[in-house]
Amino acid sequence: MAHPHFLKNRLNKEQALEKLKAETFKRKTFSFYRYVKIKDPVETRNKLFVEWEALGALGRIYVAEEGINAQMNVPEPQWEAFVEKLNKWPEFKDMPFKHAIEDPAESFWKLTIKIKNKVVADGLNDETFDASDVGQHLSALDFHEKLEDPDVICVDMRNFYESEVGHFEGAITPDAATFREELPMVKEDLKDKKDKELLLYCTGGIRCEKASSYLRHHGFKKVYQLHGGIIEYAHQVKAQGLESKFKGKNYVFDGRTAERITEDVLSNCHQCGTECDVHVNCANLACNLLFIQCDNCAETNKGCCSEDCKNLSLLPEEEQREIRAGQLKKDPMALGKNPFRRKKASPRA
Repeated sequence: MAHPHFLKNRLNKEQALEKLKAETFKRKTFSFYRYVKIKDPVETRNKLFVEWEALGALGRIYVAEEGINAQMNVPEPQWEAFVEKLNKWPEFKDMPFKHAIEDPAESFWKLTIKIKNKVVADGLNDETFDASDVGQHLSALDFHEKLEDPDVICVDMRNFYESEVGHFEGAITPDAATFREELPMVKEDLKDKKDKELLLYCTGGIRCEKASSYLRHHGFKKVYQLHGGIIEYAHQVKAQGLESKFKGKNYVFDGRTAERITEDVLSNCHQCGTECDVHVNCANLACNLLFIQCDNCAETNKGCCSEDCKNLSLLPEEEQREIRAGQLKKDPMALGKNPFRRKKASPRA
């Protein structure tokens, strides 16, 4: 095996994007996860990197002692080889994949596999409850039937910036910036409704696995979760000719930002209030705030979230770098560490 030092992407973003543009084949974009005991995450990470780099796979993957969480794309000609290699790992055999609604090449431009303490940052001590005691998984049709019951409570287990552009009709959408923050919030807000049926959903299902076991541990007796999350739901709805009860976009954590599920636009530009559901990051790299911005405001504000950020972004690049360096010296968390730090930004001029 190559030395761990070399087990990383060796192209810069511009070079990688040029290479992608020159490809003559399509890529399959998909995700998967599994809670499974991994004895040596570092060795597992390194072996996976060697295998997947050889196949031209790209993506962002987290490996931890508790399992794996992956969002990837693989060249279509290498798909069978990828599945065959993955099946040779006892921990990952017969992995259920969640395939993207669309397969654009730009979903990922490099291969990143990181060692983590948790495959999803939940802030929980798993030794205090049975994480395998999860809720009952529901198909799209079963989920629809539950939604028809006015007594059932549907909860979006994603962050506010995900639910603001798309969610199930009638769902509770907590004002949480992280999954770690949302878990105790949901438990507290619904503490008097422990006998009610709870329907949980998230992007691909992994957050609901932990959320359902956490809520069951805290006395919620009837917990259900959408099997495969919104991604699998969208496939089932299309295949069965059902009307989607999820409206708008499904936020995804890759270069696409979101997949459109229905034509409904549920949100508004954070700057002028016009109907819009396009997420962007502030063009001022020292800010990098994720927010919703329409085309008119993007042009007027040069892709920035505020007048201050616009003024800074118009400075010469060298001067911008000096300012960013000064900010980072004062606050190491200032740049790019938490782009979601400001919640539900109110419209700005």
